[in-house]
Amino acid sequence: MLTPRSIERAGPTGEDVRAYPPSYYAATAPMAFAGTALDQDVQADACIIGGGYTGLGAALRLAEAGRSVVLLDSGPVGWGASGRNGGQVHLGWNKDQHWLARHLGSDGAREMWAMARHARDHLDRLIAHDPDGCDFRAGLIHADHKPGLVAQTHAEVRFLQEAYGHGALTPLGRDDIRALVGSQAYHGGSLDMAGGHLHPLKLALAMARAARAAGAVIHPHSRCTGIAPDGPPGTAQAWRVTTPGGTVRAGQVLVATGGYATGLVPAVDAHVLPINNFIATTAPLGPERAAALIAGGQAVSDSRFVVYYFRITPDHRLLFGGGERYSWRLPADIAAFVRPHMLRVFPQLADVAIDHAWGGTLSITPHRLPHAAQVAPGLWSLSGFSGLGVVLAPWLGGEIGAAMAGLPSPALDLVRRLPTPRFPGGTLLRWPTMAAAMTFFALRDRL
Repeated sequence: MLTPRSIERAGPTGEDVRAYPPSYYAATAPMAFAGTALDQDVQADACIIGGGYTGLGAALRLAEAGRSVVLLDSGPVGWGASGRNGGQVHLGWNKDQHWLARHLGSDGAREMWAMARHARDHLDRLIAHDPDGCDFRAGLIHADHKPGLVAQTHAEVRFLQEAYGHGALTPLGRDDIRALVGSQAYHGGSLDMAGGHLHPLKLALAMARAARAAGAVIHPHSRCTGIAPDGPPGTAQAWRVTTPGGTVRAGQVLVATGGYATGLVPAVDAHVLPINNFIATTAPLGPERAAALIAGGQAVSDSRFVVYYFRITPDHRLLFGGGERYSWRLPADIAAFVRPHMLRVFPQLADVAIDHAWGGTLSITPHRLPHAAQVAPGLWSLSGFSGLGVVLAPWLGGEIGAAMAGLPSPALDLVRRLPTPRFPGGTLLRWPTMAAAMTFFALRDRL
């Protein structure tokens, strides 16, 4: 039975959805997006469940296409992973072009690269909606934490330069990376000036404002409690989406909840797994000490299976994410959990306080590529961006919005051709199976 207390909580971690978690982003974002909970029964062409990048991207595209659209979120807009992630801007997918060519053919791989570039350009257009430009700064460093990985990284750089004309990507040797990153933990890597970092909650809020301006109706604090077919048998398929305050009847529904709605569409659960991630920001370091950590102000993402990622904020803090934990619950003291990982890279910060620490849930797939599905006529699902959602989710959300509007979307068709395996063990055993695998790879990172 749904109780008022349960309505205030969401996702596998049971977090309170009445306000944003105590993140650096919530502390530095402008006033939250204003909106009221759904309190009546309404009808629309489309209903979007989830107010993160995917759902907002779909709502914006649908509204721009002249369709009536209602978006529901259990908390404030951008409350989930979209408003609390590492803010890193990656170009590309979680599988390299060689892998994509093996599964889609050489032409398909090139189309996927073109799509990644379109998604990156699309992000620039979204950033322009925010008066602060979402605090975007160019430059993303890939840092190899083992010497033996550097040659592989440099070979991939040469391939992308020569085969795809990616001139913004350059290799980094040991001296290069240590001139850029003030740590002895890395031995080489690459620098992609097409990547970078931004304030993820500002991006979500900017997208919400753009979607509303285009005509989308957005209801925060309106948790979806069920999706069911609507109408007598034999009629055109429609859907009824229920919330505690009212229902939405729509011909098209998108579930864009990432890791926060396990069980809402059971057919998707075996393909997508929610996992928790953790981030902390230090006290302000001052310009000189911050520059001694990352000389050019780029974002850094390393080669560990359980990735460390970090960057300098506009007010000269180190924002650091990393560390694995295989439990539904968030650590009681996230700052204490993240600190040892941060000091493994930057032992010189042992005297620095941590001012903000938070966790959250993202969704991953077995192959770390997005899972897009039309579960039933008019019922869509898109999730599993596996850490690359800042660039891909807004754009691919827009592509699925185009399909919901009846418009052609060759990009979505290609993504749906990607293999979409299930997690070993199915829905019930996917969590312990994945936890065991991630524990193994985390141990291998340390060898």
